[in-house]
Amino acid sequence: MRSIRIAAAQTPEFRENIEAALDYAVGVAAQAETDGVALLLFPEGFLQGYLTDEPLARRVALDLASTAFEAVLHRLPKSGPMLVMGLIEIDDGRLFNTAVVVEHGVLLGRYRKAHLLRGEQAFEAGTESPLFAIGDLRFGINICYDTNFPEAAAKLAALGASLILCCSNNMMPRDKAEIFKEQHNVVRGERCRETGLWMISSDVTGERYGRVAWGPTAVLNSEGQVVAQLPLEKPGLLIFDYPA
Repeated sequence: MRSIRIAAAQTPEFRENIEAALDYAVGVAAQAETDGVALLLFPEGFLQGYLTDEPLARRVALDLASTAFEAVLHRLPKSGPMLVMGLIEIDDGRLFNTAVVVEHGVLLGRYRKAHLLRGEQAFEAGTESPLFAIGDLRFGINICYDTNFPEAAAKLAALGASLILCCSNNMMPRDKAEIFKEQHNVVRGERCRETGLWMISSDVTGERYGRVAWGPTAVLNSEGQVVAQLPLEKPGLLIFDYPA
């Protein structure tokens, strides 16, 4: 059976430090390239941090047509895997929780989070569910809370995707994190069973001012079973040979 090697990074949280996030991403991408990875996923809001305070988010937001974002693209590798990375986008004054798709330093497209939490009022909801391709693999993107809504995955299935990439950031107050610790993969598994799609997720890990993130960063098959997962609480790179 032919396969395509995909990967997801479980990363520390970077907040308001684009240079440090880029340094980390370049290092992970180099490791992934050495291991023959074709597609590499990073967490929600990876580049600037998952910032929901509007003035703070506006201060670091990137217009994808700007020279500042061109500089980001210039820093990213010109070889190796296609990258999917979460960031805060600004477009005509509107903020979006976005994942960009970049190949060899070239922007291929973006997905804007469609389902927003009450705490994400700084952002506008996206309306499009684009598909992307690498070889024979067609994939779409959900961002974290999107996976609670069957229609988000169903749209991708209807368009012909076989894999969902889920960018997440589950840095939560510790008591809430304990409640949801085992639920993230349960919810994602439901989407896989409903649609017959596989899913790979990428999350942050670490602690900050009473908040904690454990992950999970995992691969789920079309039956909703976890077939690969990184240990909780540790940064790392999950590599998996997806049966194309």
